[in-house]
Amino acid sequence: MTVRIIPRLDIKGPNLVKGIHLEGLRVLGQPEDFARFYYEQGADELLYMDVVASLYQRNSLLDIVARTSKEIFIPLTVGGGLRSLEDIRAALRAGADKVSLNTAVIANPELIRQASETFGSSTIVVSIEAIRKPDGRYEAYTDNGREHTGLDAVEWALRAAELGAGELLVTSIDREGTAKGYDIELTRKIADQVSIPVIACGGAGALAHVEDVIRQGHADAVSLASVLHYEFLQRNAAAFPNASGGELGSRVQPASLKQIKTQLTHHNIPCRIHSTEVLHA
Repeated sequence: MTVRIIPRLDIKGPNLVKGIHLEGLRVLGQPEDFARFYYEQGADELLYMDVVASLYQRNSLLDIVARTSKEIFIPLTVGGGLRSLEDIRAALRAGADKVSLNTAVIANPELIRQASETFGSSTIVVSIEAIRKPDGRYEAYTDNGREHTGLDAVEWALRAAELGAGELLVTSIDREGTAKGYDIELTRKIADQVSIPVIACGGAGALAHVEDVIRQGHADAVSLASVLHYEFLQRNAAAFPNASGGELGSRVQPASLKQIKTQLTHHNIPCRIHSTEVLHA
């Protein structure tokens, strides 16, 4: 199976932001600038997440999605604050190819089945945000990691797959934004028990972390932010003088999409090659 590399763009209002454990959000720039760059550099897909949508019970990404989809021709997943079939339909009409659902489907699991039957399972990504408990179990959280649910994250992953989810986006809140690597155990526990693709998210801070979660965590795809964002900012320092990244930026080993794919391919992990990669190599 060819591994997909998916840049994650966390959005608050009009800005691309990055934090630690999904908190302490720091503005990095305009999401369209990053999205265009990643498309040109060979991203397989893009993931747009409104990180305050559930808090304010609305999604403000649709204008950004509409602008992005006019010039970027790879799959675009949109998440945050989507609570109904009507919300999903609006996101798809704006230009999204897939939607990511978390809070709404934990409150109403049947929404997964309804959405899959209405729009096709390949359109529905269930996002699982998990925190490791002292006993080693993982609990699923909602509202961008703010609210606990009492649900076992692995059991919830199995149920989401059974209800018709096309993919699972598995994020470790413990690792997110730390640059210490993915939670390989969490990813593997879920990937080994479901028959649908698992996207690992949360914690990448170096090239080696990507390979580790694929080989050891059995991830089908990886979503990452800091590694790519700070490489972009280094390249474009003159245009983004105030986006140093602070403490998080200092811990990340930046890498480009080309570097990531080259290393994975060198280590016999197949990656997709796009025409944009050849043009911009």
